[in-house]
Amino acid sequence: MKPDVSASFMTPWSRQGTPPGPVFSSASGVHLRTSDGQRCLDLSSGLMCANLGHGHPTVIRAIRQQLDALCFVSPTLQNDSRMEFSRRLCARAPWPGDARVHFTTGGGEANDDAVKIARLITGRQKILCAYRSYHGTSTGAAALTGGSRRWASEQSAPGGVVHFFAPYPYRSPFHTPDRTEEVHRALDHIERIVQQENPDNIAAILIEPVLGSDGLVVYEEGYLSGLRTIASKYGALLIHDEVMCGFGRIGEMFASQRVGVEPDMITFAKGVTGGYIPLGGVLMREEIARIFDGVPFPYGHTYSGHPVCMAAGLGALQAYDDDGLFVRAREIEKWLGSDLAEIQRNIPAIGDIRGIGAFFGIELVRDRETREPVVPWQSGDQTLMSDFQAALLSRGIWVYIKFNLCVIAPPLTVSQKDLQDGLQIFADVLAEFNIRMR
Repeated sequence: MKPDVSASFMTPWSRQGTPPGPVFSSASGVHLRTSDGQRCLDLSSGLMCANLGHGHPTVIRAIRQQLDALCFVSPTLQNDSRMEFSRRLCARAPWPGDARVHFTTGGGEANDDAVKIARLITGRQKILCAYRSYHGTSTGAAALTGGSRRWASEQSAPGGVVHFFAPYPYRSPFHTPDRTEEVHRALDHIERIVQQENPDNIAAILIEPVLGSDGLVVYEEGYLSGLRTIASKYGALLIHDEVMCGFGRIGEMFASQRVGVEPDMITFAKGVTGGYIPLGGVLMREEIARIFDGVPFPYGHTYSGHPVCMAAGLGALQAYDDDGLFVRAREIEKWLGSDLAEIQRNIPAIGDIRGIGAFFGIELVRDRETREPVVPWQSGDQTLMSDFQAALLSRGIWVYIKFNLCVIAPPLTVSQKDLQDGLQIFADVLAEFNIRMR
């Protein structure tokens, strides 16, 4: 007999059979609420998706109106909400010309389909992806992923994916403390890989313009533009995975706009609806899309452009605009930079803090000089970090933690006071755990 109801659900990325923790039953603004009435500040926007906070009335109203009008129609038939959302979304794309969009139900599907499109139109098979990356857990997306979440899927993963090392100044894979030199060496590294793999075989380079849960790295100026140059030089496409860093997360609607590099395709999900309803997609340049004007577009899903998802997207877009949230992360960036730096000065377990917009990572170490991580990356006993996360929850704070990395990515609606109060609790709990982390 199962010990409790929670045992019926297979918790993702977690060892099963562990204590279930608090049960959440409602949410409002930047707070979750447990079934016994306790509030919990959402400092990681769920899984970096609740950019609008919880229960935003504009999104809820749009969803309700759509439920009363039309809940489903075949993706091969037109519907008004899909037409309107596609138009508004493509009008915001970071290209001077027109764009088109293909909808999926999530980020993994979006990356799968973007790669299929790249392979089809280039006639090439190989995709270059960073080792430190996360692109989803479907069979195809897992093959693209460079981190440890790829390992469990490798027995069935398709081939044609080549991984490379991207800059990571705190633990440089290129053995240099100089950030500019790191960029030079990283670009030389990928150029060598292209040559070894045969440039005529490279269909695309796929990268998160701001690395998300596999390290939270903001690439030094010149790296992403260098990838753009290399892709263009060899006739490959550049795909930006903006599933985590898009929709205002780093201070622009699209991360590509803030980093100042134009890819050929952008994959998105999460923040497009604020996490209210699953939705993902691929934005593509008009030059790519028009190839399919003369031949059928061979990719699709039963729920591509689902009317209720489209309504949620329209409501979210309206909320972002009405509340000025696409750029608000620039203000939050100042708060986080200042407050986290102060916390770092007082707690030796913090080795590095890095981020942009409302997207910061805190790397925990046993020793600042040696930079030994609190727990090994991608392996080892995770009990310490699980205990730390549980202690944060017990004090009313949700923080996404992966190995020795804590991701601070609050909803874009967070107030400075709520953020400061939450970070103080985070600091207090971390101080209590500091001795165990050394």
